[in-house]
Amino acid sequence: MIKHIVIVGGGTAGWLTAGILAAELAGGAESSVRITLIESPDVAAIGVGEGTWPTMRTTLMKIGLSETEFIRECGTSFKQGSKFVGWKTGAENDAYYHPFTPPLGSAGVNIAAAWKKGFGELPFADAVCLQSQISELGLAPKQITAAEYAGSLNYGYHLDAGKFSGLLQRHCVSKLGVVHILEHVSQIKSTDVGDIESLLMSGGRKVAGDLFIDCTGSSCLLLGQHMGVPFVDQSAHSINDSAIAIQVPYADEDSAIASSTIATAQSAGWTWDIGLSTRRGVGYVYSSSHINHDDAEKELRQHIAKSVGVDKAEELAARRIPIKAGHRAKFWQNNCVAVGMAAGFIEPLEASALALVELSANMIRDELPVSRDALPIVEKRFNKVFSYRWERIIEFLKLHYVLSERRDTEYWRDVTSPNSVPEGLQELLDLWTYREPYYNDMLHCEEIFPAASYEYVLFGMGFKQSSERAVRKSDGIAGGIAMIENNLRSVDRYAKVLLSNRELIKRINTHGLQRI
Repeated sequence: MIKHIVIVGGGTAGWLTAGILAAELAGGAESSVRITLIESPDVAAIGVGEGTWPTMRTTLMKIGLSETEFIRECGTSFKQGSKFVGWKTGAENDAYYHPFTPPLGSAGVNIAAAWKKGFGELPFADAVCLQSQISELGLAPKQITAAEYAGSLNYGYHLDAGKFSGLLQRHCVSKLGVVHILEHVSQIKSTDVGDIESLLMSGGRKVAGDLFIDCTGSSCLLLGQHMGVPFVDQSAHSINDSAIAIQVPYADEDSAIASSTIATAQSAGWTWDIGLSTRRGVGYVYSSSHINHDDAEKELRQHIAKSVGVDKAEELAARRIPIKAGHRAKFWQNNCVAVGMAAGFIEPLEASALALVELSANMIRDELPVSRDALPIVEKRFNKVFSYRWERIIEFLKLHYVLSERRDTEYWRDVTSPNSVPEGLQELLDLWTYREPYYNDMLHCEEIFPAASYEYVLFGMGFKQSSERAVRKSDGIAGGIAMIENNLRSVDRYAKVLLSNRELIKRINTHGLQRI
């Protein structure tokens, strides 16, 4: 029987996994499962500012965490998508949005065809969605009268990862019954069939378990080092191998907070700018084959100086983070499964890291069998699903590069090379040269990036189709044009009632949100 799940590794991945599992499986009943998390006191989490997808709202609600507490404790602000600056040509006005709210329309309306027919001069996101314009105005996605986790527009979060993992730890231990062991794993013992039987702690304690979850980051202590599951390098499709992160203070407590992650193309990569409520997290993701570390840091400080001045930008502390793009050949073997960076990592261009933690923990929770005998079935399904998801992530991130017209540095010439495009992505690009993307292009019901996300990037980057296809009655062009007209009229109405991000967070800190 599977009665004890042991998670090795803390940080956001470990504690988020613990919370998702414990909220559903633990509770003290005879059929409940014990959850133990082992965390080494010697290993520090990466701890840079992070962005989430809207799925995090459902996750936090399910584990019983108050949104008000989360916002107050973790430097949290509202994220409504991503803004990409300089990716197409590098010109001064080169920018587009990938908002979290899907485009207008439904299966009966081809909104992209309606946009091209009647509003092609407008940015695609502005025409088919409120959120890009609301974000550009620096407005929040909800009102103070809205209940926790409810909003006028779809939203995720920007958060301080270190504070978030601390809040999750306290919640999991005090409210969900997770056992926390703060010791270093010194030895791993296996059974004759290759399962992990137990872990020996540095203090001599032995911890036996039925299912072991590896959240040990890039070291991948259990699945990689102990069980020997190899790492699949994906640097051919993602050449960025380094990042430099800097925490940037606001000028004062009333400084505006950006509504989206701002990703700005640079000479050998791109910079992120994440506006938390307490500070900004700014960093440079780059290829060390195209720029050395010192020059990358210099370029990052020059970028930061545009908003805080040269003197302030020079005095801020910087931290270098290596990136090894790729993932494990398998994510589950025997009674061990890897979650988070132990499973893999690729540049954080669309903030997929925490979403993968959520998806992994959700599938473990939903598919967990009663006994060990059924684990091979779950193992096969889990590996199939997450192999597919990693392929889609790699393709979608590559999409941002291959559509670029930039050739001004060796880096941009290399990342736009046709030789670096995954085969699956090239097939989709060929397909979309004669028609717009739609939901049937994606094979799974729970796609990590739906067709709408591809539309935002394709049309935001000015993707040109080779020919006009025949107009179909099912496109619903007239209805789509009416939807876009109504959307454009509604921007002013929303702008009049929504507060700025800063003002809403101030009110939440003072008054709180209504609990559901």
